[in-house]
Amino acid sequence: MLNRVTNLTMSASAQRTLQTQQSRLAALQEKASSLDKISRPSDDPAATGQALQTRSRLAASAQYGRNIDDGGNWLTAADSALGQATNVLGKIRDLTVQAGNGALNQPAKDAIAIELEGLGKDMLSIANTQHLGRNIFAGSSDAAGAFAPGNPPVFNGIPGSTVERRISDNQTVRVDADGAKIFGDGASSVFKLVNDMATALRAGTDISPRLAEVDSAFKAVINGRAEIGTRQAQLERAGNVNTELEATLDAQKMGIEKADLGSVIMDLKLQETNYQVALAATARVLQPTLMDFLR
Repeated sequence: MLNRVTNLTMSASAQRTLQTQQSRLAALQEKASSLDKISRPSDDPAATGQALQTRSRLAASAQYGRNIDDGGNWLTAADSALGQATNVLGKIRDLTVQAGNGALNQPAKDAIAIELEGLGKDMLSIANTQHLGRNIFAGSSDAAGAFAPGNPPVFNGIPGSTVERRISDNQTVRVDADGAKIFGDGASSVFKLVNDMATALRAGTDISPRLAEVDSAFKAVINGRAEIGTRQAQLERAGNVNTELEATLDAQKMGIEKADLGSVIMDLKLQETNYQVALAATARVLQPTLMDFLR
């Protein structure tokens, strides 16, 4: 059975063809102006899913980067404080050795005692160092200071609590320091030691035997600083890895979402040629007659 092809059929077919070519041309023009491969999810559902997943990983990586920066600031503050504590303990040790000189008279010992008390207050101030309003030697405690003033000062931190920052999907780093471990607590603290030595000097007692205790306190601070340094190195490595990951994910995102300019321009030129050919063919096929103007 033969199908009859009428002018109306040819006209409708030509219009559909032109509409299709024009729609493709408009899509390519939009793509060339924005260079976006995906203007709407329906353009490429699979690529849309990949783009959303990549964006999610990029957002997580950016958050890890902020966590690493914040953790680095915490550890820098802790390292700086422990550096000051090291200097103070060095002075305390020198004074302890100096006080052991049997030739010193009582006024000289009293002067050393006053200096030791001042250094003890400096140590307490260092132990109460804060970063952004948070104690860096008291774990997750929100107390006004890591050590409450007193004789001896008492540790205000929460035993076993830590402040941590997540730096990857499966890794966290502690960014605070254990004040009780570094400075001691109560009767076993470095503050009590310094105060007792000052009191002993005023009483004319030789404090040389306590030099071993000063060295022990000195070692605790050094060990705490070494631990901080280890975590800083860990954060630095994590920061480098995270930076490389962000660059890789950004490149993946660009590859999924952005089109190549040269390729788009070539496709656009080709589609423009196709559209012009379609227009010319349609004009040849559907030539108007006198009857078309008399209708």
